[in-house]
Amino acid sequence: MSLLRIALGNVRFPQDREESIAIVFDAMEQAASEGAEIICFPECIIPGYRLGQESEPPDPHWLEEAWAKVDALAGQLKIWVVLGTERVGEGGLFITARVTNSYGKLEGFQDKCQLDPSEESTYVPGKVRRIFQIGEIKFGIVICHEGWRYPETVRWAAMNGAQIVFHPHVEIVGETKTLPNQFAYPSNSFHEKAALCRAAENTCFFATVNCALPSGTLTTSVLVDPDGNLVSYQPHGTEGGLIADLDTRKATRLLATRFKFPEPMGSIQE
Repeated sequence: MSLLRIALGNVRFPQDREESIAIVFDAMEQAASEGAEIICFPECIIPGYRLGQESEPPDPHWLEEAWAKVDALAGQLKIWVVLGTERVGEGGLFITARVTNSYGKLEGFQDKCQLDPSEESTYVPGKVRRIFQIGEIKFGIVICHEGWRYPETVRWAAMNGAQIVFHPHVEIVGETKTLPNQFAYPSNSFHEKAALCRAAENTCFFATVNCALPSGTLTTSVLVDPDGNLVSYQPHGTEGGLIADLDTRKATRLLATRFKFPEPMGSIQE
């Protein structure tokens, strides 16, 4: 198995946690109808990324029920799901990606290990990185800030066998911002250019997925091939599922596996 059809759920931002489930269900059904074998959602799509004090308190019981519904539908549709969500665990509240297989069974969580400074008062960082496998194809997950600002996270995944790295994120801008009308617009932020780098510097596929927001976004959902070439992207701020076919034989991970860790440098000599 070397061919994989993926879907990136460039969905709208939920107004409340109940709508978040409906949004995920609609995107899963659409992706499955188009033959996708796996769908990845934005960061914390369930229950919705926390925007401030107006967010509902964490509810582990509600989350468990929501996850069970997603698992049941995944098994019915025969599709893998990388679900951006949060979880209440030992130590506090985690941003995480929850992976369900096509039988509706939990494969595991990938917690966000490198938090954005603005998140540190709400969330705690994860401590473990994982590789997941669908058939013969391996994939990793890095979440938002850690993939943009810490390229080592993507390199770790590629060095440990990942042919594709999924990157759930959420990025919100004010309505006064000038919004791009093309991918990697020169005057836009560095983020979309970084997506090209994450793929090319590791010779793997990189798939980043954002929400579609009414006010628009500076980043969108994108698939980049192992040479750093843009495969496809969703127009900024436009809701919809991005479907793409990957030939994972192209993901040799050559540049990642050639990386040599330096010896300890010791003290600096004047």
